[in-house]
Amino acid sequence: MDSNLDIMIQAPQTRETPAANPYLASFERFEQNRLAAPAWVFPIRKAGMARFAELGFPTPHDEDWRFTNVAPIVKLPFKPVSEYSRDGITAQGVQQFTFAGLKAHRLVFINGHFSEELSAILPISNGAKITSLARALNSDSARIEKHLANYASGEDNAFAALNTAFFLDGAFLFLPANTVLEDPVHLLFISTASEPGAASHPRNLFIAEKGSSMTVLETHVSTVENSYVTNAVTELVVGEGAVIEHCKFQDESSQAFHIATIHAQIGRNANFTSHSIVTGARLARDNIRTSLAGEGIDCVLNGLYLTKGDQLADHHMIVEHAKPHCNSHEYFNGILDGRSRGVFHGRILVQPEAQKTDAKQTNKNLLLSDSATIDTKPQLEIYADDVKCTHGATIGQLNEESIFYLRARGIGLDTARRMLIHAFAGEIIDRVKCRAAREELDQLIWQRLEQNPQIAEKH
Repeated sequence: MDSNLDIMIQAPQTRETPAANPYLASFERFEQNRLAAPAWVFPIRKAGMARFAELGFPTPHDEDWRFTNVAPIVKLPFKPVSEYSRDGITAQGVQQFTFAGLKAHRLVFINGHFSEELSAILPISNGAKITSLARALNSDSARIEKHLANYASGEDNAFAALNTAFFLDGAFLFLPANTVLEDPVHLLFISTASEPGAASHPRNLFIAEKGSSMTVLETHVSTVENSYVTNAVTELVVGEGAVIEHCKFQDESSQAFHIATIHAQIGRNANFTSHSIVTGARLARDNIRTSLAGEGIDCVLNGLYLTKGDQLADHHMIVEHAKPHCNSHEYFNGILDGRSRGVFHGRILVQPEAQKTDAKQTNKNLLLSDSATIDTKPQLEIYADDVKCTHGATIGQLNEESIFYLRARGIGLDTARRMLIHAFAGEIIDRVKCRAAREELDQLIWQRLEQNPQIAEKH
């Protein structure tokens, strides 16, 4: 072991719990196993563990986590799922999950481990690669070494650092210059762990070189109702003029904890669109950061969260404008019921060099019960003087005037309520460019809304 890294690896602390020794012990066992990987991966893992030990778990005293308390995760036993098992999942069973019926290149992961027998890749050419990260680490090591952990390094994110220490597999997508992938890539992550505290750490790396194009659909689901943890990290390298759409749908167990980190490094004249659709997990936190590192970039971050019961859905975003003549737009809508909570923290950071920036940020929230709450904080941080930047947030219940307008035209109360709520969700779903995915999401969201008795509540 490298001495300069070893001295940094200590048991992580939190301001609410004693030293989290199981994490260090698990990492030591992990290191002893020395899983097949290039030699350069192990210092990265050690650095991740050292950074996690230094940071500790965030608490509500940290501004970025003020409204999201991860103490329930800290209290769980830490049990990384280190071995692959299908757990009874069949090819036919996979078809029940969102996007699994679409024509697509499909990579299936069970508890973070690649399942070759459940995956299927359509014919591809021109040097494109769609495979698991564990396999690619051995076959494409030099290319991966340039990017892995260079963006979502965990410097200020304890969960990303923990993922860096413990990841075993995930998806690796590579598009050579000017390659257009006609069919979408579907990444299906299935959690089957029955033990409380079981943890998977999927790690994804997408590299799209100059002028390439692809759509990535990412689904997180479960077959059990259990308090397991998914801690996923995705790094995207979007080359000059590339066009990438990434649509993540999270529908995990209502007792589970889902933490995700997405970091996109975007090049000149590229077009990047990201969708985050959240319906599952007891606590869900999506950390999204985009670095607009070249001129002429168009970036759209789009999200919808539907919560009920005691769910918490948290989106925390930083959009960094580093170069001139870039556009970014963030649209996030929430529909909250029961005692559920939503958190939105969006920060647009405009660096001094980023003149002619055009950035907009909107967060709208619809509360279906008197007990649902939302904490929203759209934020602008601007160091350039020739920019157009706006931000805003709304919180409310169904507009009585809109209901009256529809009823005055012969539409019943129940139908009027359904139309308005569906339209509110549709603002987000309609921005999904992949037609097949958009239509499936539209139908799924409609069904979820129809199952909610508040939709047809009479006043």
